[in-house]
Amino acid sequence: MDALSRAGRVIGVLIVIQMIGGFLVNFVLEAPLFGAPGFLANAAPHAQQIALGALLGLVIEALWVGIAVMAFPVFHERTQRMALWFFALAAVILAGAVVENAGVMSMVTVSEAYAKASAVERAQLETVRVVVASARNWAHYMARMTDGLAILVFYAAVYRLAVIPRVLGGFGIIAAVLQIIAVAMPFFHRDVVFALLAPLGLCQLVVAIWLIVKGFQDRPRTAGS
Repeated sequence: MDALSRAGRVIGVLIVIQMIGGFLVNFVLEAPLFGAPGFLANAAPHAQQIALGALLGLVIEALWVGIAVMAFPVFHERTQRMALWFFALAAVILAGAVVENAGVMSMVTVSEAYAKASAVERAQLETVRVVVASARNWAHYMARMTDGLAILVFYAAVYRLAVIPRVLGGFGIIAAVLQIIAVAMPFFHRDVVFALLAPLGLCQLVVAIWLIVKGFQDRPRTAGS
């Protein structure tokens, strides 16, 4: 197995880990934060579960740095700017994950204080509920937009280099743009359009399987490469 193929296979495995971990964080471990009657009542009884979700979320986002490290020699050989952009965005993603998950743990802390508070103190904590939740939510939206930008650069690079079938790279570019649009909706006072996230989920799964089976494929250089 050559270095090019090995890098692709490792990236495929990391993408699968991200997808599984992302499902666990968003729909299992941190689910109590978003269910009725709200995080003030729900977070404290599930504090350890949510803390595990925050740590797992941090690890999942840190895997972008691992993907960037594995992809860097492949990208840098023929498209240095995209290699540098992808690595820089991976670092920004990790920083954003720290901010977002600090916000998650702040929600837990406020919920624990709410559980121990008197009726008067609970009324006071109700007034900061929106502030605490909004701090986490806006960090989340910005982090997912940065994810989308990193994915866009990744697929633009693999499309240009043709190290996976170009139909997959082209689909990835379109799907990444759709994700960015979907998670940018709250900036325009609209809800996230979850239907626009589906193409990227499908694309990531197909590309991950392709990479695990085939790895990156070498392509002959052309005059325009």
